Amino acid sequence: MRRAIILSVLLGVSWPTLASAAPKVVVSIVPLHGLASEVMAGVAEPQLLLKGSGSEHQASYSPEQIKIMTDADMVVIVGQGLELKLTELSGSEAMKGKAFFQMAGLPGLTTHPIRQGGTWEAGGHEHAGEGSEDRDQDEKTETKPAQFDPHLWLDPRNAQVFVIALAADMARRDPTHAKIYETNAATVVNELVSLEAELQRDLASVKAKPYIVFHDAFQYFEKRFDLAAAGSVADISATAPSAKRLMQVRQKVKAVNATCAFAEPQFSPKALATVTEGAGARTAILDPIGANITPGKGAYATLLRNLARNLMSCLGG
Repeated sequence: MRRAIILSVLLGVSWPTLASAAPKVVVSIVPLHGLASEVMAGVAEPQLLLKGSGSEHQASYSPEQIKIMTDADMVVIVGQGLELKLTELSGSEAMKGKAFFQMAGLPGLTTHPIRQGGTWEAGGHEHAGEGSEDRDQDEKTETKPAQFDPHLWLDPRNAQVFVIALAADMARRDPTHAKIYETNAATVVNELVSLEAELQRDLASVKAKPYIVFHDAFQYFEKRFDLAAAGSVADISATAPSAKRLMQVRQKVKAVNATCAFAEPQFSPKALATVTEGAGARTAILDPIGANITPGKGAYATLLRNLARNLMSCLGG
């Protein structure tokens, strides 16, 4: 190395300066990791914390995962109680001084209140008589950690807010690569605009068809694309449903003649089977975090397209 530098000086050849190291970034879930990978493309690859079919709500963190976070410069999470144990860890001694970038804290997001009760009218509104005053004691404690529904990433316009804010934060931390982050973000935002338009066209034919989901994770997707979700077996935290909630959802399935019931790869389908038994509803999968998607660039668009494709396949069949 020294000989090469001396030789370059003698020959009049300029020696490139070493680029500053990019921040080490860890991201909690696949969809945010996919977006972060696109923002950081050409600079570095963020690490993914939650892989496979584990639930983001119920995940525990191994010593190895905790070390990954403590070694990182920044940990990117949804926040607002979504990754419950990770939120608790963020205030621990092990994470003292660690920078946490929380999507839920960003200005400009579209947010929706937490729905109470297991059934809703078309468009996702609570069914009359099944709101906060009518829910049983089990359901009063199910959604305590969050002030609004934290499944923010399932609205592609919220994904735009996240991408722009993350790029700005990365540029501040790593000014050497600021232009790359900003350029990447502009590209991703344009792609998200096109993706939303594509899905609006694709989902238009199934907007009026009622269906139920396993847990109340899809409100942002439903409202952005004006879908007719009628209820969920479990609440936003995927807590085991009460007997009362199961009965309400079962009655709703029959009342609206729900076309489909959607399970999730992260959870057992037993409770879903209980409310659909004998109702004639078809079953399929909706996955809000991409358990079987290859992490990295393109994962976010793949996640949303998979949701749309599975909805169209089941509801239009």
